[in-house]
Amino acid sequence: MREFIVEADGGSRGNPGPAGYGSVVIDAATGETLAEAAEYIGVATNNVAEYRGLIAGLKAARALDPSASIRVRMDSKLVVEQMSGRWKIKHPDMKPLAAEAARILPPSQVTYEWIPREQNKHADRLANEAMDAGKRGEQWSPSASTAELDTRSARSAAPDPSGPPGDATAGAARVRAAMSGTVPSDAQGAAAPRQGRGELRDQPPTAGTPKTPGSPSSGGAAAKAEADVRAARNVATTAPSTGWGSTPDMGAPATFVLLRHGETPLTPQKRFSGSGGSDPSLSDVGRDQAERAATALAARGTIQAIVASPLTRTRQTAAAVAARLGLDVTVEDGLRETDFGAWEGMTFAEVRDRYPDDLNAWLASPKAEPTGGGESFEATAGRMAITRDKLIAAYAGRTVLLVTHVTPIKTLVRLAIGAPPESLFRMELSAASLSAVAYYADGNASLRLFNDTSHLR
Repeated sequence: MREFIVEADGGSRGNPGPAGYGSVVIDAATGETLAEAAEYIGVATNNVAEYRGLIAGLKAARALDPSASIRVRMDSKLVVEQMSGRWKIKHPDMKPLAAEAARILPPSQVTYEWIPREQNKHADRLANEAMDAGKRGEQWSPSASTAELDTRSARSAAPDPSGPPGDATAGAARVRAAMSGTVPSDAQGAAAPRQGRGELRDQPPTAGTPKTPGSPSSGGAAAKAEADVRAARNVATTAPSTGWGSTPDMGAPATFVLLRHGETPLTPQKRFSGSGGSDPSLSDVGRDQAERAATALAARGTIQAIVASPLTRTRQTAAAVAARLGLDVTVEDGLRETDFGAWEGMTFAEVRDRYPDDLNAWLASPKAEPTGGGESFEATAGRMAITRDKLIAAYAGRTVLLVTHVTPIKTLVRLAIGAPPESLFRMELSAASLSAVAYYADGNASLRLFNDTSHLR
């Protein structure tokens, strides 16, 4: 049985805003790119665009070989967990899309795997190209590097598009048909095979161009490839940069200023203090830290809203800042600390003495739970990803203070820079410290660290 890897992504410049998706089908045995698909879908959310990318990728894989085993790789934790059946699908916009994706191939043929954003660059690039093309009022076209390879190969060996289709030609036809909702026979709708890298792409026609790539009226494969080069160069010169180098048309990012709560009696003793413990209040030191944080944030003058975890120490810290800034505090349950189960209130040494096997497992795997049914770091990351996306949508273009805890802040930082789960153990986050993450309309994030509490004491 053949095995395909489907990598898919989607993005929205505004969430919701102008959106597009990209997907690629790869031969798992050879690493060869077999098909690409991308489309500008109008105004939609990130999650809708991600699901549309998944659907397009699965359809393209089915068109190439409906019996193949499919390994889906995406950097959307939400889509991966929902399609794997581990998370419930509650949002009304997601349910029909998830159902459509599930119907494309038998569930036994498809597995899902989360990957960091930097490992999903191919699909991400296609999604951004689709959004760029949509902004210009055009359809998506391939990238310059691939198009130039195709141009050289077409010039050296342009096949007769009217000849009998081979496997690659038939595959291209099936992919385009899958995208349009029809299934032609092997002799219908075939495009000229690409010789350079054997890559096949879904190529929607644009206004003023021939209807069918490779048809006699198109001028042959060489003319088509030349057109691809011109379109791709247009994409390359207009695609916006990301992060701190974003162009003005990206708009203001949603900026989360992350404030860890002030000290509690448990903090200096370095005891586990999560959402399942005694819910301690701030100590005298912690209250002083909260007041100093409020003074520092008032001096900056950039905070437009305050959102806090429901636990007492974060609400007290947030209240001190809110009183100084004249803002209300919104409580968000998703910002709560990890539940450390039976370890709540213990020091690391005490846990090591009482539960050595559980502690070793927890240190070795983000999937391991603390003793007594606590929350794994993997579960925390999933919760934080959902909370992040929810807050980005609610506070697009604004600067928001999130008053939360060690693990949620470390997790937001880790996700922003694409660091592995074990990086959580390599971060130090002092009480009442500040850091910030800016989320841009293209889905990228930039991290600012000023984890220095010297000015707060």
